[in-house]
Amino acid sequence: MLRVRVALRRGAFALRARFDLPTPGVAALFGRSGCGKSTLINLIAGLLEPDEGFIAIDERVLLDTSSGIRIAAEARRIGYVFQDARLFPHLRVAANLRYAERRAAGARYVGFDEVSALLALEPLLERRVHQLSGGEKQRVAIGRALLGQPRLLLLDEPLTSLDGARREEVLPYLERLRDQLAVPMVYVSHQFDEVLRLATHVVLMDAGATIAEGEIGPMSLRPELRRIVGADAVGAVIDGEVRRVEADGGLAAVQIGDGELRLRAAGLAPGMRLRVQILARDVIVATGDPQGLSVRNAVRGTVRAIAADVADACLITIDVGGAEILARVTADAVRELALAEGLPVVALVKTVSISADRLRRL
Repeated sequence: MLRVRVALRRGAFALRARFDLPTPGVAALFGRSGCGKSTLINLIAGLLEPDEGFIAIDERVLLDTSSGIRIAAEARRIGYVFQDARLFPHLRVAANLRYAERRAAGARYVGFDEVSALLALEPLLERRVHQLSGGEKQRVAIGRALLGQPRLLLLDEPLTSLDGARREEVLPYLERLRDQLAVPMVYVSHQFDEVLRLATHVVLMDAGATIAEGEIGPMSLRPELRRIVGADAVGAVIDGEVRRVEADGGLAAVQIGDGELRLRAAGLAPGMRLRVQILARDVIVATGDPQGLSVRNAVRGTVRAIAADVADACLITIDVGGAEILARVTADAVRELALAEGLPVVALVKTVSISADRLRRL
């Protein structure tokens, strides 16, 4: 468990953060730019000191201002990957990695060869830093942080400086890191698609405060998240399992709650666990069995809640038997369909609306 309770004031900016994150796993600090995410992880790393606070990883206390405990940054065994790679430009890739390996403290749980294979760094080892792409530099920076044998890895928006292609190049390596190593990670981002792909836990931040935390599925339904991501990105995040692949239609049936979603089957196989984001704007609500429609997904459920949303719209929460999805409909539609809590409905979702960037294999 990573336990954090810190407070800091600098001029007009005030930060107050309090959360407990399970380890291992990837905890995302998510919020708009300027909300205090980077300041918070600098406090965790020991690069800044709070006015008051407590920070501990498992049973090791790193900071307790009430008791006078302040472990220096270099003694905390925390790896840090910045927005820019910050590699030594005069050293080759291998030498950058070996530098961290030599300076590592504590028990060694990952070696040079394992890190090189995990991040596909072997072809880069003899290159100089100026010969690397942005994505390659970040992979080396991640490898260097891991070879310090950290108890905790902090990543401060490591993909922000990359273009779309380089970003997609690095994300699978971060997924591999999450899945194959037990080192806990705190990942800072203001891009929810990155959080969807990587995080197991989310801490929401706004105006210097931590406002909510939890597993990504329940958090996707929270109004605090809706205010951060904006209306177009509001949607439910649901875990499911591939039941079958339909060879003739190129679709896979994925169990979510008591219903099924049919998705494009590329790369999917029966038994595979998936995380799916269904945007509220892509869901149509029907009160009876639909006929003569091209929509491939008709999931039965019950209206759980109706809340006012942007403009003249409402956000409908639909329980589909152990999972919940969101639908955005007009207030007129709510009245005309007599939508109310407890009403049985059918949620219609276009297969083509669930794109690859809103799927994650678990």
